[in-house]
Amino acid sequence: MDIILYLLQTIQVLYQQNCWLINFICRYIPLKQWAFDDSHSPKYQKFKIDELPLVTDFRQDWTYKELIPYYEKRYGKKIRPVSRRSECDIPDDCHCPRCDAPKPFLYKNNGSKGQLLCKICAARFSPAESRFSSMKLRCPHCGNALVPKKDRKHFIIHKCVNPKCPYYLHNLKKVDKENLIEDYGKNKYKLHYIYREFTMDFFSMDLNTLPKNASSLKFSKHNAHVMSLCLTLHVNLGLSLRKTSQALKDLYNISISHQQIANYCKTAAICIKPFVDQYPYEKGDVFTADETYIKIRGLNTYVWLIMNAATRSIIGYQVSDNRGVGPCILAMRMAFQRLTKLSENFKFIADGYSAYPLAAMEFAKKFGKDFTFKITQVIGLTNDDAVSAQHRPFKQMIERLNRTYKASYRHTNGFDNIDGANYDLALWVAYYNFLRPHKHNHYKVLNEVAMLQGADNMPGKWQLLIFLGQQTILTMQKNGTAAPERGCCQ
Repeated sequence: MDIILYLLQTIQVLYQQNCWLINFICRYIPLKQWAFDDSHSPKYQKFKIDELPLVTDFRQDWTYKELIPYYEKRYGKKIRPVSRRSECDIPDDCHCPRCDAPKPFLYKNNGSKGQLLCKICAARFSPAESRFSSMKLRCPHCGNALVPKKDRKHFIIHKCVNPKCPYYLHNLKKVDKENLIEDYGKNKYKLHYIYREFTMDFFSMDLNTLPKNASSLKFSKHNAHVMSLCLTLHVNLGLSLRKTSQALKDLYNISISHQQIANYCKTAAICIKPFVDQYPYEKGDVFTADETYIKIRGLNTYVWLIMNAATRSIIGYQVSDNRGVGPCILAMRMAFQRLTKLSENFKFIADGYSAYPLAAMEFAKKFGKDFTFKITQVIGLTNDDAVSAQHRPFKQMIERLNRTYKASYRHTNGFDNIDGANYDLALWVAYYNFLRPHKHNHYKVLNEVAMLQGADNMPGKWQLLIFLGQQTILTMQKNGTAAPERGCCQ
């Protein structure tokens, strides 16, 4: 009896130790996430981005013009056009997709069923079928050709429809059986491999195009000092246009309309923006990005911000009327300016929105290994996984930046057009990067410019910023380029 009691007590002690050990592991040792938590659930599969497809080319390096003399030299026999005994209904513009041989070297291989045979390269093809086109996208999991399913504004969605694809079967196992019984129950999930082929080249767009509607800096009623006072009150202190007009009247007895202040801000933004965009910011190993929304005529418009986590400088920004991949790529291009290669320890931290992995995939496809990087996604508001817990501080940096910008934007009650939003954002980024003292930087500006240090007050610094912007514009016009040292992302 004593032995049984002793064994029971030993079992209880071992059970308590196991519970303590499991609790310790779950708290302090990061494990792989469970199979069906939020990030691995099939319901969230639609937010994930699949890898790049396989690209096969039906064409060969040599054309028929090179193959005919090659065969004649090697085999001593010249390939002649097909000698037809009856009239041929092959279209005159039909060519071999492999060697580009014209109609005289093509003949029907299976009668009236539509297959043609090239006499030069022996390629069998059908002009009516798209699978013999020059370039073909294939599923990286099963090798089957992708089928174009949807044609969107800027991209085409290709889908692998192979029912035996291992990627599809793997995702199908995770779906609840109740949904499989329902009609169209599988349509609630993303099960097949999907690839988005962009029809617009966002890398050929010029990030540094000078505006065509630039205003003149010739003052008929006021002067440059009044203009810099308007910028100080409106941008630095966050006053609305009408409050800025009232403050100038009350403090300096300057009568100026709110529309004139808006014109001054627009002109200043046009001058300052090239300097802000072309400034050689210090690039660290960690970038963090996020998007927020503003109102233009009551409709949601999106602002994309990318920050260097080490220096806290805004190195990429964009205003867009949509939340697609295009503006995300443009903001990333601005952030990667003057970079020829990413460091080995580079990290790009963002939320769980799918535009960032898609943009990273386009960079890898465009520039290869030098700009191949993965998006570290911080999902949700709580640290439910080890990745989010580790990188949450970086995500909070960009969230605080969003709140700071929204606080300066709130007094505008929205914008009238997207140009106004662009000019306002450009002025605010200039103020944030070059004029605003930051607590984490010991109440100094983020990027010190020697010329700005000589100004005693803020209106003088705004005038110097306008001067630096004018010099940057003259340099751009003289060189015909956006910067003296262009990176591959420009």
